Amino acid sequence: PVFTTRPDTLFGVTYVVLAAEHPLTLSLVNGQDNESDIHSFVQEAIKRSSLDRTDESKDKHGKPLGFNVINPVNREKVPLYVGDYVLMEYGTGAVMAVPAHDQRDFEFAEKFNLPVKVVIQSPDHQLTGDTMTEAYIDDGILINSGPFTDLDNRLAKEKITAWLQAEGKGKEKVTYRLRDWLISRQRYWGTPIPMLIDEGGNSVPELQENLPIILPKDVQFTGQGNPLEHAKSFHNIDRNGKKYRRETDTMDTFFDSSWYFLRYCDPKNKALPFSKKQSDYWMAVDQYIGGIEHAILHLLYARFFTKVLRDFGLTDVSEPFQRLLCQGMVIKDGAKMSKSLGNTVDPSYIIDKYGADTARLFILFGAPVERDLEWSDQAIEGSFRFLKRVFKLIEEPHLFPIKDQKIVEIQRHKTICAVTQDIERFSYNTAISRLMELVNVIYQYGATPQALESVLLLLAPFAPFMAEEGWQLLGHSESIHQAKWPTYDPKQMEEGTVTIVLQVNGKVRDKLNIEKGIERSKLESMALDSERVKKYTVDGTVVKVIVVPNKLVN
Repeated sequence: PVFTTRPDTLFGVTYVVLAAEHPLTLSLVNGQDNESDIHSFVQEAIKRSSLDRTDESKDKHGKPLGFNVINPVNREKVPLYVGDYVLMEYGTGAVMAVPAHDQRDFEFAEKFNLPVKVVIQSPDHQLTGDTMTEAYIDDGILINSGPFTDLDNRLAKEKITAWLQAEGKGKEKVTYRLRDWLISRQRYWGTPIPMLIDEGGNSVPELQENLPIILPKDVQFTGQGNPLEHAKSFHNIDRNGKKYRRETDTMDTFFDSSWYFLRYCDPKNKALPFSKKQSDYWMAVDQYIGGIEHAILHLLYARFFTKVLRDFGLTDVSEPFQRLLCQGMVIKDGAKMSKSLGNTVDPSYIIDKYGADTARLFILFGAPVERDLEWSDQAIEGSFRFLKRVFKLIEEPHLFPIKDQKIVEIQRHKTICAVTQDIERFSYNTAISRLMELVNVIYQYGATPQALESVLLLLAPFAPFMAEEGWQLLGHSESIHQAKWPTYDPKQMEEGTVTIVLQVNGKVRDKLNIEKGIERSKLESMALDSERVKKYTVDGTVVKVIVVPNKLVN
């Protein structure tokens, strides 16, 4: 028997792999020529951790057992292997391998020169086993699959499962990859486990009136073992003439973080962890933001806790979190920034030199929130320069007289619309980029009061301190963070303008946002007046000007 989550690929099996711990692995080769070879392989595999063996980045190892097995759907004989990437505790400890549609199987098949048989065809390009460089794991239409050929693979899962059950060759089953969670640890800083151990070694719960258990303050941190083991005031209990020893293990911090959000709903409740009324009102959490490592452990445990508390009748909530966003890591010198690697940047240095707003803006602008961010001192400088440009607008608006209010207004409404949408979908880097575009337009066409206010309001979530200071300079007495978010008018966003690309010797040097239909001579004059164009023409003679109306000046 094998377990698979992909019945739609059954016709593509080209070999089967047993886990090293599978009882058949050694019994099949007992007395065979390859017995000692397989025995050595098994011993080597079981020494490694499950995490290491199932790491998809690691090389896959295996040995042929010298037997074939029969695929029940098409009666094909396929070779049997033992592999280190299959675990006994998952499924049946035996895996049907489909190299064309599973990357681990594909890598194993490549290593042992095993066939790759395509049974799900891509709608975008023709797949063939002999030309594939990686497994195709997306959806498609079944091919080479007997009576199920031409079915959508998702529908085929249901059809093939039903057929297997009708034929007595298989059945649907739920299999879990969960392992026991060890919540205890031998440390001082943690939640005490409210259990006592009597003289007979039996565990008994602490009385409710003695809860909560408070950690003692007379502990000695020697660096040897659990400090609580040596705290006699905590350790030895005499109750009603009976002697007890308090449990000195404390709970893993994951235990607390598995339900803290429910306590947030009712933080001052002295009688209960939280009231059902409060939890039902506030839950579920609308948006969770955390690292991918949280999705694997903490969020999984949080779901278990929530469902158990629901079953106890303490809440009606079944799912604690509505949405998850996994933010990326900060990378420096090619490695994840961490204290253990010693490649961190002291934030106080950045704050002292540039201010907190610069650090915040750089992090949010440097990469999409879900991607890793490469630390760059040069990019920090770039964020600082942008904030200085904004502040110059606010401090000295008279330096930017209004040349074309209509262009500024169109760009202002477009920016409010785009930034609002970007923030709602956590696309902070593009929101900041759009703000930079608006600032460029204001520099070029004039600092209107409405435009300056909009810049600060849109900037406030990213640079709260500078936005607050600028807001006061504009004459407002209330905080910018209590002001209303700016609104936009779709009609005001309608383009009466075009972007003209300015080139020198074919290379883009500047862009102009101007009204449509400006005549050639005026367009040429505006291009030659551009400060950026002047940088490249000041030391030479312009011998030819090419104007394409509403598009470019070269």
